[in-house]
Amino acid sequence: MDTIYCVPEIGIMLEVDSMEYESVIGLEIHSELSTKTKIFCGCTTEFGGDVNTHCCPICSGMPGTLPVMNEKVVEYAVKAGLAMNCEISLFSKQDRKNYFYPDLPKAYQISQYDLPICKNGYLDITVNNEVKRIGITRIHVEEDAGKLLHNAWGNGTLVDMNRCGVPLIEIVTEPDMRSAEEAKALLEKIRTILRYIDVSDCKMQEGSLRCDVNVSVMPKGSTEFGTRTEMKNISSFSATERAINTEIARQINVVSEGGTISQETRRWDDEKGESFVMRTKEDAQDYRYFPEPDLAPIVLTEEYVENIRKNLPELPDKKHARYLSEYGLSEYDTTLLVQTKELAKFFEEAVSYGALPKAASNWILGDISKVLNERGITIEEIEITPKQLAELIGEISNGKISNTAGKTVFEEMLLNTGKSVAEIIEEKGLAQVSDEGAILEMVKKVLSENAESIEAYKKGKTNVVGFLVGKVMKESQGKANPKIINQLIVEELNK
Repeated sequence: MDTIYCVPEIGIMLEVDSMEYESVIGLEIHSELSTKTKIFCGCTTEFGGDVNTHCCPICSGMPGTLPVMNEKVVEYAVKAGLAMNCEISLFSKQDRKNYFYPDLPKAYQISQYDLPICKNGYLDITVNNEVKRIGITRIHVEEDAGKLLHNAWGNGTLVDMNRCGVPLIEIVTEPDMRSAEEAKALLEKIRTILRYIDVSDCKMQEGSLRCDVNVSVMPKGSTEFGTRTEMKNISSFSATERAINTEIARQINVVSEGGTISQETRRWDDEKGESFVMRTKEDAQDYRYFPEPDLAPIVLTEEYVENIRKNLPELPDKKHARYLSEYGLSEYDTTLLVQTKELAKFFEEAVSYGALPKAASNWILGDISKVLNERGITIEEIEITPKQLAELIGEISNGKISNTAGKTVFEEMLLNTGKSVAEIIEEKGLAQVSDEGAILEMVKKVLSENAESIEAYKKGKTNVVGFLVGKVMKESQGKANPKIINQLIVEELNK
């Protein structure tokens, strides 16, 4: 099947037979850990400080300084490994990765090479209703580099060392993905897991979650992978998807024209929708890895690992399965609710206070999520508590107020007046009229004024019932219970 691809860097539209090729994708995901101090010193990891104010002689690479491993970094790495079904190495070590770049003050990065702390894991993703297992090759700990600040006028570049020594875990996947959609699904799952276990805030806009993408193409049916390229500077999940699709198109065009793919590192420019060659892709030997002489190996015990495993929270997949079986929610609702730990916690607390699960889900994914998006806040910052939501749902389900009145109560609660649901209902006179005698009088009055609707009903036009319900609701100024109205209208019409 011919597919049209736009390859911006050569400025033309290309038509290639994409069905002849298969893409192969692997990810290298760097996540800054949310420890209070850096990996080898006591400097703060806080984001956003003035340039070169969060650094010391150790993290800025001054001669004669000695690093000391932050124990919390090891704990967080083990938590991540267990959450991603990895084997935890009881013996691992740090290595020096040697390369020269202006934001790397020591001219080497302390990382892990042949003995990573986590290995041989996996995660399951769902794309197009199909579950696929993606291998996690390894998770290792390392220090972050600094940051280059390029002058907008092109007359200089500054180096900010604040980020030097911020602890990272690098999650390296197997080349098991075959589409940009699968890569995006895995990224989203990893972000959710890291947030659930509280090891990273995963804010891509602050650089605490970054992704490098390895892409190659090969003829369909081939068992030999093509030459891969690596893309950097990808700042969002949607950008990851765009970058992968563009690179796949570029490579297919090159090989279909008889060319060869170079092993290289490319920089993705999301505004232009294209990538540029940065440098020839290095192999491991180019970094001249050797064991870090200033740090002792990381030696763990089975007891240490099992204690961390025992204290892991309920992870998204397990929570997802429980919501389906225990609460009877839809696949769609469940997937959205478990996306963040905070959203799931709010839902579960509302249910614990007596809210009907489906009603709680509808309110959280509907009206509450709308407020969160409009204000740009998290569910932890909204004025309504899970207990208040449960009370509101209870008053609607027991017929005290209508759904419409419930919206009014909800808006009032957002004003953070401190009033209870019951007080708002009383103050605004929102309680439904459920007295059948009073409602019957209104029904009879409406029927007497709409004789043509009675005739239409006798002729089989049952949709007039809805029209009559609306008339009675108007007569009651919206306070009559619509279920009772509907019941009484049908009874009267059938007499």
